[in-house]
Amino acid sequence: MLQLKSAIQFLTILPAGKTSEFDANKIIPYFPIVGLILGILISAFDMLAFYLWPVQLISLLDVMLLAILTGALHIDGLGDTADGVLGHRPREKALLIMKDSRMGAMGLVAIIFALAVKWNAIAALNESRNYILILVPIYSRATMIFGIKFLPYGRPDGGTASDFFKEAVKPYYFITLIIPLAFSYFLGAKGVILLYGFLFITSTILYYYKQRMGCITGDMLGAMVEITESFLFLLVAAEGYL
Repeated sequence: MLQLKSAIQFLTILPAGKTSEFDANKIIPYFPIVGLILGILISAFDMLAFYLWPVQLISLLDVMLLAILTGALHIDGLGDTADGVLGHRPREKALLIMKDSRMGAMGLVAIIFALAVKWNAIAALNESRNYILILVPIYSRATMIFGIKFLPYGRPDGGTASDFFKEAVKPYYFITLIIPLAFSYFLGAKGVILLYGFLFITSTILYYYKQRMGCITGDMLGAMVEITESFLFLLVAAEGYL
């Protein structure tokens, strides 16, 4: 329970009470559970909001609420990663740019694109809408476990995410992936699409990171969350047209 509280405190602004210690490596398995909590909150808000507003506005509010609940942590990572990684700068220059608190044009565009995709994709959801709103945040936060497992940390001098890389990710850390798999099973065809979409986008991002940078940082982990979330919402929104 203490590790779950720490994970909630690290990834969200939700009140979780005070914890006496913070063991970064041990909270890694709880990332999908934090996604589950966020998904339930977004889904509950979505259901209640249908009594007040049209679907397009509700979908925008869903995206805004998710950003608020996470303190825009992953959005900030997406912006910093886009500024540093996209383009032809050498690795060390890219890492330096990602540490800069200022945002460039590439980062701003990446954030606008991701939020716009999520907004309109959520608005297109009909059947199983609330299950999908729960499931996608789980999958997107599970990507961080793979990022920490398969890529070395890119800042030997330390950084926000450095503590997560001090010990190797153990196989049992992946046990919480049972949660999204269970939701996928009950979703039927949409669940299968989300599962394979998750595997595809996670492996694609990790491959790109490896080829482009040979490492990963906290910002790049945050970018994985945002990219995966946008991609999965977009993918499942298109399912009815395939």
